[in-house]
Order: sequence, then structure tokens, then C-alpha cells
Amino acid sequence: MGELAARGLEPARVAEVLVERTATRPGRRGSGYRVAEAYVLTAAHVVAGPSAPVRVRFDADLPGEWSAEARVVLLAEAADLALLELTPVPPGLLPAEPPRYAVLPEADVTLPFSAVGFPRFKLRRDQGPGQALYRDSCHVSGRISVLSNRREGTLELAVPPPSEDVEPERSPWEGMSGAAVWCEGALVGVVSTHHRADGLGRLAARRVEHWYTTLPTADLERLHDHAGLPRRTDVGLAQGAETAQPVPSLAALPVDMPLRELAALVDALTALPILRNGNGTELLLDSISAEIAANRPRDPRLRMEVYGIVRTCLRYPGTLDQLLEAVRLLEGPSVAAERVDQAAEGLARRYS
Repeated sequence: MGELAARGLEPARVAEVLVERTATRPGRRGSGYRVAEAYVLTAAHVVAGPSAPVRVRFDADLPGEWSAEARVVLLAEAADLALLELTPVPPGLLPAEPPRYAVLPEADVTLPFSAVGFPRFKLRRDQGPGQALYRDSCHVSGRISVLSNRREGTLELAVPPPSEDVEPERSPWEGMSGAAVWCEGALVGVVSTHHRADGLGRLAARRVEHWYTTLPTADLERLHDHAGLPRRTDVGLAQGAETAQPVPSLAALPVDMPLRELAALVDALTALPILRNGNGTELLLDSISAEIAANRPRDPRLRMEVYGIVRTCLRYPGTLDQLLEAVRLLEGPSVAAERVDQAAEGLARRYS
């Protein structure tokens, strides 16, 4: 695809997708990515419904800001995928080579990802004259749980959750739909939805590999011609996916295991900076199953609090793995996080 295609996510190609308000429908906002000189990928539900003017904007309020009208040339609601064509192409627009697309393996691994979009919780008020409202960009990074959401055909994205959910009737992630999901420099999916039941720390993205089984041949050819999507036999795995190390699972741990067996894991968790600062425990629990926060015993002593959280997780299969995944995401690479993984690996070996 050339040098440009190897760069992965380029911020200047991240699009705000703005659907204007009409007499029959409210305005709508989403995210997207310019995959070729005149074409932008986004989620179908952002632009679906009664016809309304669509505009895409790039680098808002920055020196290189520009925007253009767009028309929908592909609307695949079954795959929640849309392709927009700029009409017309602004003069002097630099070429945009198609990205590298890739599929992910059906394997017991979690993989790193990144995405940029414009979710509702990034709503800001300008400090200038008029104090206009605007949405800033949100650059998220986290991990893809490859084997989650297989029936739905989506990727589960573990993300740092917003600190507050101030509008229960609206998702704080509203507007992130359509953002391109990148893994190892390749586009592997498009953000589709936020399932509220999954908590604030999970998003779902439609997988590139499911485009091939969901879209009709004519749509796949259109994506090949205008967005650079490889034909099915030419698309490969994301770089590094085949060699990614599986994260040990603690799903096999017995519910009634002795406290002494949990001591090393609890010690490692208690040493995490995130659990020693303010509301870190609540932030961590907000990103996993709500049942844990609702049912765990509370104790002013941190060590006892952590024991209670771990024992509660054992009663709800899979949630201890969720807890450790949230630790990796929120804590990032650190000695403390490595110690948690080492303790978890030791438990997994003993009870596998």
C-alpha cells in the first residue's frame, strides 16, 4: 500500500461526522476515518434514516481545519458500516493511501488497540466570546478481548471508563461510533456501540473479518475500489497477533479456596498505586461487572477490602479476569502491575 499505509492511525484523517437536524429527525454526531482521498468510513447507524445533509470535519479549531459535504455511497446496517464520499473533494487536498486492514485470530489472547473519536463526555464549553459548546477528541487505548462477543460479531474493547456517568439516559460514549480501531498499525474494526450492561469500561466494534461474511459482493467490491479493503484471500492477521502471549485465566479457581491461597494476589493488588489514591477502587470496579461493586463487603482497611473484592469475584465466574484486565488497562506497564500478573499466573498454574 505504500509508505503512508504503514503509518497506522493518522490524526489528520480522523473525522467528525455531523448529520444536520431536520424537521423529522434530530441532529446526530459520530466519528470516522478518511480511508482514501475522497472517502470516509463510519458506522451505519450514524448516517442511517431519513435523508439529511452530512458534513465531515477534520482538525477542528486547529490551523489545518477543513470540512466537506458528504453523501452516503454504502450503507450496510447488518454490519453497521457506512462509506461516505466527499462532494466535492476540496482543492489541494493531500492524497490519502488506504490503511492496512487486518483480521484478528480466534485465539485465547488479548491484544492492544487504539482509536480516536468524539464521545459525548468530551463535551466542552469554549472560554471565548459566546462560550460555545464543542466536543474535543478522545484518544483511547486499551485491550481487545478477542473471544468476547463472538455471537454478535464484535470486538470487545476494554477502555478507561469516564470518571462520571452524569446522564443515565444517554451513554457518555455516544458519538464514538464510527471510530476506526487500530491494532499493531492495522485497521481491525469500527466502533459500533456501548452496551450499558457491560459497564463504562467496555465498547463493542464491528470486526473487519465479519464484513466479509455479512456484506454482499457488490458492497465488498465497492469497499475494495474506494476504501482499499483487500479481497478476502489477501487480508492477513494483525502484526504480532500470532505471537501475542495469552493472559492467564482465573476462571477455574474454586469459589471456596482458602484465604492463604489468595494472599500473594491480594498483596500484589493492595500495592497498586491506583488502589491507594482516592477513589481508585471505585474507578476500578466501575469498569467491570456491576454485581461486584454491589455485593462485595466493605472495610476501611485496604487489605481486607481487596480480600472482599477478590472473594466476591470468585462467586461470579469471569469477573476476576475482568478485574485483572482493568488493572492492566488503568495501571499501565509498571512493576506493580507485573507483580499482579505474576501472582495471577501462579494461581492459574495451580488450578489449571
